[in-house]
Amino acid sequence: MVFILGVNFNENKLVKKALESFYSLGPQKSLRILAKYSIHPRAKMGTLPPKTQTALTAELSTMTIDNDARKIVVDNIKRLRDMGTYRGRRHAMGLPVRGQRSRNQTETVRRLNKVERRG
Repeated sequence: MVFILGVNFNENKLVKKALESFYSLGPQKSLRILAKYSIHPRAKMGTLPPKTQTALTAELSTMTIDNDARKIVVDNIKRLRDMGTYRGRRHAMGLPVRGQRSRNQTETVRRLNKVERRG
């Protein structure tokens, strides 16, 4: 097991996929991190030397990921609601925010927008 930033990863897991498992780290950011530390995109967690593991942990600790990124998103939605903007009201009602059709297809939005919006 490889331990990076408080998460245990299996040694057979790809480094790219392990980085993408953190909230707010997508394919592009993970590839940039891999290029920065000269790690092959198909490398597995078990093949990383300990020095590289600590470097990855240090790099991730400087970035805004997981709970910090989630808090920023929730704060932005709360700010929109407090200002009373159209987008804020749509978030509060659990309706599509970015102009999607709301006549028939709102089930997906109601399922995906489960962030605490009331109160």
